[in-house]
Amino acid sequence: MMASEQQSVLDPDLPADPGPGPRPTAAARLTAALRTRRRLLVPVLVVLLLAQMAAAMVTTAVQQTPTVDEPVYVATAADYLHEHRLRYNPEHPPLGKLVIMAGIAVADPHYDPAYGGDQGQVGRHLLYSSGNDPWRVMLWARLPVIALTLLFGLVVLAFARELLGTAAGLLALALYCFSPDLIAQGSLATLDVPAAGFVLTSAWLVWRAGHRPRWYLPLAGAALGAAVATKMSALPAVPVLAALAVFSVWGPRPGRARRALTAAAVTVVTAVAVVWLSYLAVDPRLRFLPAAPVPAVHGLRGALVDLMPFPEAYRAGMRVQFALEDLPWQGYLFGHLYTGSRWYYLPAALLVKTPLGMLALWAAGAVAVVAVRRLRPAAPYLLLPPAVLLASAMTGSRDFGTRYALFMPMFLAVAGASVVAVRWRWSRPAAAALVLFVAVSSLRTFPFYLPYSNEAFGGPAKTHLRLHDSNVDWGQDLGRLADRLRDRYPGQRVWLVYKGSGVPAYYGIHAADPRTVPPGEVHGLLVVSDSSVAKARGRLAELIHSSRAVDEVGHSITVYRR
Repeated sequence: MMASEQQSVLDPDLPADPGPGPRPTAAARLTAALRTRRRLLVPVLVVLLLAQMAAAMVTTAVQQTPTVDEPVYVATAADYLHEHRLRYNPEHPPLGKLVIMAGIAVADPHYDPAYGGDQGQVGRHLLYSSGNDPWRVMLWARLPVIALTLLFGLVVLAFARELLGTAAGLLALALYCFSPDLIAQGSLATLDVPAAGFVLTSAWLVWRAGHRPRWYLPLAGAALGAAVATKMSALPAVPVLAALAVFSVWGPRPGRARRALTAAAVTVVTAVAVVWLSYLAVDPRLRFLPAAPVPAVHGLRGALVDLMPFPEAYRAGMRVQFALEDLPWQGYLFGHLYTGSRWYYLPAALLVKTPLGMLALWAAGAVAVVAVRRLRPAAPYLLLPPAVLLASAMTGSRDFGTRYALFMPMFLAVAGASVVAVRWRWSRPAAAALVLFVAVSSLRTFPFYLPYSNEAFGGPAKTHLRLHDSNVDWGQDLGRLADRLRDRYPGQRVWLVYKGSGVPAYYGIHAADPRTVPPGEVHGLLVVSDSSVAKARGRLAELIHSSRAVDEVGHSITVYRR
């Protein structure tokens, strides 16, 4: 796309250069003063939106105990920091864990490199058996991801503002900052938000490359490489963004084939280089010493892995991912437990866990991007990457949550702001009303963002009836459970079935597993994580059905009385 085409959709709110002329009148001075106040209002609104999101994420980070995946990433980051070796968690590349490592370096927990065990056991040992304060360690591990999540909000703002102007930029930022999924996942020391945010950043920079390719194509490749160096699920974005880079520099001038080839090559080569640099940052000698055996992958998939231009540790991680895809995982959707996967799982889960006003703006914005003539040049950049990534994620075997599709609320926040370009009298007031609806729905769920679902599906208290795992219950409420048992049920016998990586005894929860004794011996409080309730079969199902629900904790744990 030529620079002149991009300029046609740049910010219409920027004031024109008045040039030489007579001395301004009083009316002109008043107009200038109003414009100055308006310009000051924009940064104030930006700060307020980001501050709201930061407060929600920090509060959530302070209150939540470690989720299932976090101890693995924290232990791997600590191993990077102290041992500089590629040993744990090869299924995910190092960059996201290097981000987490920045917080670990500040917390400076005691780490025992000689401790044996798998990566999950190493994480629990670091947090609970090494003399460290898990609350402090987890907060510092989460803070770098929180900071990165806020920076991606600025990318959303800039992308939408360049397309449609300041009002659209603020609308897109509001959709981003009030997204329950982004707040929930952005407050955790995990990899999903960083990977999705780097893809968004790469798409924005490729878009800008139509104006200044020499500056922006290498930066776009670096952002794309950062995504691929964080999660392997970002790999399908590589050919998409390489094609968009070609589209950005394509034009009627001579030599367009050479420009197109150069654009694609710069984007891909830079991305590959960033992946290598992320591994070199851990260990300049690239020694790969896996703590667990790496499965063999044969056939076409094995051949593709061998051809990847990445370090051996990365290719080993791909083999682990393929082996995980071959396992018979259980899913849970709308009250039905099943083995395997459903292709429609992610769209259905997004329908449940996205605010209704946001869904309306996503749909209207996607239509506007295609229907409004001056926005069509931007449509491939806004719609193609999330569409390809969603299609790829829908083919996976792990129906675990909308965290696998966090690129949707990022890209569609920008696309949703396109409704302001529709030449309809009520488009802006309607958009403002829908954003307000989103904000109210998001604020009402505070601070329980992880189990959020919209009003059409009963809100956070009913999410566990339709979804499980990281959509609802990811082990985050063990600390809240300890407080509830101490305050309301002191001295009572507790039986616990907990899904998560926390250690109940550390928080003062002394409970037995009810599945290890005859049902007749289980008396008192039966406490069950809602993901375990959803998957209950056999003895646990019998215990639940013969008990009476008396309490719930964080919309993720149910307390029964027997």
